[in-house]
Amino acid sequence: MSIIIIIFIAAILSLYSGVLGSGKYSQPVAVAGLIIALAASFYGDCTFFSRYASMFIFDQTAKIFTQISCVTTLLIFLLGRYAFRLIDHHQAEVYSLLLFALCGGIVLFSYQNLVSLFLGIEILSIPLYVLAGSNKNDLRSNEASIKYFLLGAFATGFLLFGIALIYGTTGSFDLNSIRQYSIGTAHYPTIYMTGIILLLVGLLFKISIAPFHFWAPDVYEGAPSLITAFMASVVKISGFVALYKLVETAFVGQLNEWQYIIFYLAILTLLTANIVGVLQKNAKRMLAYSSISHAGYLLLIYFNTDVNSVYTLAFYLLAYSLATVGAFISLIYVERVSHGISDISIFNGLAKKQPVLALTTSVSLLSMAGIPLTSGFIAKLTLFIQTFPTQPTLVFIGIIGSAISIAYYLKLIIAMYFKPEYPELQNARKAPLVYNIIAVVIVVLIIVLGIYPEPVFNCFALTN
Repeated sequence: MSIIIIIFIAAILSLYSGVLGSGKYSQPVAVAGLIIALAASFYGDCTFFSRYASMFIFDQTAKIFTQISCVTTLLIFLLGRYAFRLIDHHQAEVYSLLLFALCGGIVLFSYQNLVSLFLGIEILSIPLYVLAGSNKNDLRSNEASIKYFLLGAFATGFLLFGIALIYGTTGSFDLNSIRQYSIGTAHYPTIYMTGIILLLVGLLFKISIAPFHFWAPDVYEGAPSLITAFMASVVKISGFVALYKLVETAFVGQLNEWQYIIFYLAILTLLTANIVGVLQKNAKRMLAYSSISHAGYLLLIYFNTDVNSVYTLAFYLLAYSLATVGAFISLIYVERVSHGISDISIFNGLAKKQPVLALTTSVSLLSMAGIPLTSGFIAKLTLFIQTFPTQPTLVFIGIIGSAISIAYYLKLIIAMYFKPEYPELQNARKAPLVYNIIAVVIVVLIIVLGIYPEPVFNCFALTN
């Protein structure tokens, strides 16, 4: 049975379980579905139905990113019952839509055709347009939904126009056919290069690369925090893998043309996101700019000449996803205590009230900054070492960006440990036990992967 079918069935069951017990069974059903799908990815048959081989091939690389996405989604779901206090009346729909979005991500890991690329992006995006506005009583959530939908539709137009131009030039949607055209053509028509640029714009919007990032801070701030965590992790993984696969498979002949564009966009993203991030006073907006900056670091993968660059991409996305969930654990708690406020000031004194959550958030932020003994340090170090021979300038700017990012990560850490306790924290209830358990697991994983990452890289190599 295919993994995507398991997740789809889990989404349907989670949706219909909402009629029982006011939706309290939706989370267990969704979690069980993810666990079964994750187990199937390790022990089950990873091939897709043969009749669809021209559209989807669930190869070993797709398997790696599916496992990372399933683990990240599982951690997010385990935080759900406490986080969804404001949307208790339709939790079943939320879990179901997140699973449907995950199905879209898996399609992006396995697509072999520009049509299936488009379908994957839409399956991923449409549930998120709804989820961003799932807190109907919050005007910011409604605004986030409208902005994300309108700008997302605009980016989809660029994507479709690019696909049409490429099809008009090559006569095929198939990635391998486009690859053969790329390799066998000496002089590319202007219409073909225009199609590549439009495709690039559409995908760069999805992963919030500057200057196509302007939607991210508003949407991340307005959406419920758990939805924001999903967008900052699973959606980011899906978008980057889709773009990486497109460049490495279909447009290998135009890599130099892509590199000119990506080179300057990487510089713009790294400098813009980190400098503007320092100015933020809202924790969710700060994490939004952090997410944008990490998208800039990941662009360095396209200048990586290492044959195992896909392992570097996978490890970076795994380390980043763990740190993202770890950072949002405390954010979800303090937002509930403060009734939806997400300013950095509400973290004041959190270490006294919730030492485990504060420690997890601190370790996660240090991992994002690339501090030694964390998985984020290994991820950045590997990426920089492999990119340096071809683009030392980008690596130098990446190091500068990392140094700047420490300033706004430390703002949150200083607030938790060195500021007087926020008044509403004094009489607040303790976080649920599951939050502390997940927090400990994330801290252990970040530190273990930062000290001894070889088993994960070896696992990736054995998978392929």
